[in-house]
Amino acid sequence: MAELGGFLPPHTPSGRSALVPSPPWHYSGDLLTVEYRTDPERVAALLPAGVDPALEDPDAVALIWADWQSCSDGGEELLDPARSQYKEAFAVVRCSHAGVTYSRCALIWVTTDFAIGRGLHQGYPKKLGSIQMTRPMPHGKAAPRVAAGGRFGATLAAYDHRLATAQITLTEPSETNGFVNDLPMLHNRQVRAIERDGGLVLDELITMSGYDADLGEPWAADAQLELSDSPWDELASVLPVREIIGGFYRQVGVSWNGGSTVERRPV
Repeated sequence: MAELGGFLPPHTPSGRSALVPSPPWHYSGDLLTVEYRTDPERVAALLPAGVDPALEDPDAVALIWADWQSCSDGGEELLDPARSQYKEAFAVVRCSHAGVTYSRCALIWVTTDFAIGRGLHQGYPKKLGSIQMTRPMPHGKAAPRVAAGGRFGATLAAYDHRLATAQITLTEPSETNGFVNDLPMLHNRQVRAIERDGGLVLDELITMSGYDADLGEPWAADAQLELSDSPWDELASVLPVREIIGGFYRQVGVSWNGGSTVERRPV
């Protein structure tokens, strides 16, 4: 019997039908970030057992919009844009485990199934959403420039309900693209048993980061942000905005090829 191939299901003899090809995965895109402060107890309430709030800035949140083009090593997806282009919006907090400070994605929405598949492998809690971002372009009057005075908007909706609206105006080059999302990620990978009383059959705490970063100049920005809840999504209630720290915009490239298990918990 032929061995079935493919990094993620569906598995076939050729492996061509797999939802996601094997890593490494490469990303190029634009990031629009609004950092703000919330109630620190709200962040703590989102952390799993064994993970603590960060000692510094435990109330800081980054809400990030990303317009990505991605591919595997061969790059074939780039010639079939439906397989390479997607958007996402995600909320990142800071946390601590065993004395090390990490970034952690608490909530995330994406626009394609293959992005959800990658998230399952990486421990991102991805859901489908509708995400829009203003595109910078170098010519004409219908697009901002990545330069002082450039104005950008971003929206997030899910199940036809608006969850977030952001507007930023670029002010000046920045030394960083913010501080909330600039650390290795700390995520959980969990799988439930098929038996209803079976509990978890996989419970891991993992960390990861990218490599071969090719980063454009970061820009600081004045920022506005409005959050909402819906019957099916909690954003404004679990991470409410108490104070805007600032906005950022950056064009980036990065690759990913795995992470490390921090803790494999008994099941």
